[in-house]
Amino acid sequence: MKIIISPAKKMNVDTDSMSTEGLPVLLDQTRILWEEIKKLSYDEAKKLWGCNDKLAELNYRRFAEMDLEKNITPAVLAYEGLQYQHMAPLIMTRQALDYLGDHLRILSGFYGILSPFDGVVPYRLEMQARMAVAGSRDLYGFWDNRIYKELAGKDHTVINLASKEYSQAVKPYLSPADTFVTCIFGELDQGKIKQKGTLAKMARGEMVRFMAENHVTEVRQLKKFNALGYRYIEELSTETEMTFVIGG
Repeated sequence: MKIIISPAKKMNVDTDSMSTEGLPVLLDQTRILWEEIKKLSYDEAKKLWGCNDKLAELNYRRFAEMDLEKNITPAVLAYEGLQYQHMAPLIMTRQALDYLGDHLRILSGFYGILSPFDGVVPYRLEMQARMAVAGSRDLYGFWDNRIYKELAGKDHTVINLASKEYSQAVKPYLSPADTFVTCIFGELDQGKIKQKGTLAKMARGEMVRFMAENHVTEVRQLKKFNALGYRYIEELSTETEMTFVIGG
């Protein structure tokens, strides 16, 4: 079983709290992206990132000074978003961290796919960024099936806790042998499920934590998840979607 999650835009450097266990498996591809981004003017880079001047200046400097193998942070600590805060790896047991290493994979526009303890540097590059590179019109084309090939293994079960932007880097390459289950976290509104971004991100992090602490190895075990007041709703779920509802 593999779990896929999205990265977070905000990143930090923490070389002390936890050791890295290697470099990203697709680092050669990352180097290609890095070289292409360094060729951009400031205005071109800002347009690519779609951010304000403060963030553009920060990231333009980051790419200019970047060393992909030095001053690196374990990926699971490098990202600062709500999902990662609720995952809370720094207070996990050794057994739970080992579970993450075996099962969790972070999808990235810049790195492709990351194990949680791969060493990374801060960057800004979303998967849906309009970046034509190496003969491809965008990053989905650039990564092609590489992410899927690194994700797929003897166990073809994938628990999808990633956003559509990132899961789309995997879904087109799924084979009939794969079981791809998306977890949906929402509220019932007139009989329909509505997802709220903030709560959904928190719930995804809590789900990763739940899986790690309970050493989940089968899809059916996810039905017991109840953090943040969510509960599994059988009648709103299918073979490919597990629906968890809060409130109501």
